[in-house]
Amino acid sequence: MPTLVSHPDEVKVVSRRFGQGAADIDKYVELDGYKAVQEAIAKGPEWIINEMKASGLRGRGGAGFPTGMKWSFVPKQSEKPKYVLVNGDESEPGTCKDHVLFLHDPHSVIEGTMIAGLAIGSKLGFIYLRGEYRYLLKIVEKAVADAYAKGFLGKNIFGTGVDFDVITQTGAGAYEVGEESALMESLEGKRGVPRIKPPFPAVVGLYGGPTVINNAETIANAPHILLMGGEAYAKLGSERNGGTRLFGISGHVERPGVYELPMGYSLRKAIYDVAGGIKDGKKLKAIVPGGSSCPVMLPEEIDVGLDFDQMGKAGTMLGSGGIVVLDETVSIVEFALRTIAFYQHESCGWCIPCREGTDWIKKTLTRVYNGGGNKKDVDNVQYLAENMLGRTFCPLGDAAAMPTIAFVKKFRKEFEDYIAGNKAGTPIITVEQLVGAH
Repeated sequence: MPTLVSHPDEVKVVSRRFGQGAADIDKYVELDGYKAVQEAIAKGPEWIINEMKASGLRGRGGAGFPTGMKWSFVPKQSEKPKYVLVNGDESEPGTCKDHVLFLHDPHSVIEGTMIAGLAIGSKLGFIYLRGEYRYLLKIVEKAVADAYAKGFLGKNIFGTGVDFDVITQTGAGAYEVGEESALMESLEGKRGVPRIKPPFPAVVGLYGGPTVINNAETIANAPHILLMGGEAYAKLGSERNGGTRLFGISGHVERPGVYELPMGYSLRKAIYDVAGGIKDGKKLKAIVPGGSSCPVMLPEEIDVGLDFDQMGKAGTMLGSGGIVVLDETVSIVEFALRTIAFYQHESCGWCIPCREGTDWIKKTLTRVYNGGGNKKDVDNVQYLAENMLGRTFCPLGDAAAMPTIAFVKKFRKEFEDYIAGNKAGTPIITVEQLVGAH
């Protein structure tokens, strides 16, 4: 089991049970588990949604859409069954937060799924885990089985006359199914490719029924919000960005780990105070602030708060909370190549701009990296990326284009110097070498 890290600036809400054995259902109950869902049953859907709206909780998967509002979009009356789908397909490079939830507090995800179901009038929830998280599947499946054994899931839960079931499912290692409509396709047993929107999942989703899809961390916050109250939760964060967030800080820092910090917390403090600064006393060169799809930031840009709005104003995104810190030894040429190689490999190939764009950018950057590039290649990379942006069925094309554009714009001189100096790197041949162990 990974060693848990902590810092005095953390505000532990969703992580408050970490390290206390809460994967065991009796311990979870002892730590106020399954109290929130019983209160939700007693007070009803309107109360749940109002508390969620008051909390200011925004989607922790990256989009940052207000959770309470999303739940309210589901029609109250429907001829088809309604569903709750938990997106645990955590595949964004640099992101490492959801796995600690499933590892240390799986019942919070189950309870949050039940609360979401009560809010929208659903009787069935799915917890979809990343394909590589096989070791977590056993933990989650045991937690679900224990909840059934206690009468917390199934027919007549808690003796209230309410029915609710949870089913677990894993992917097959495809990054693409992290996109909500591709996730539904995969869950239905089809190839995991995105759907054209509209219609949106809240109206026509899984199996054609109204569906709420939320990231695992988003869902796990629901029980805590109902217990402490939406307004109290909102006050923990910044304006329009309620509560706390799990941030996975990795790369060249002294204390890498997953930390729960208030929304709006300083990025500079997260790097230098919480994570202990740059490893071995080296200089900071760049920061990927929220997973590999987020535009890179320079050292002079880190005096900004970690919330959706402030990061947006800074020209990047909060994304999935994966802060990757790069020191002065990193070659941005190689880093950009590794990034686009991942997206080229993970593209489902459904639409031309993404399929062809990622492949051409990868080929061009590979040529540059291996010493055969010219100055025009830098312009071509930017041109290709800009013409992918906003032209694909799902956000994967944007996820590949946005960091590429930022690398070229902010480190153009490094690319040009690399080409001028013919600094051929170690030849990178296979996708496996490029994307490493991710």
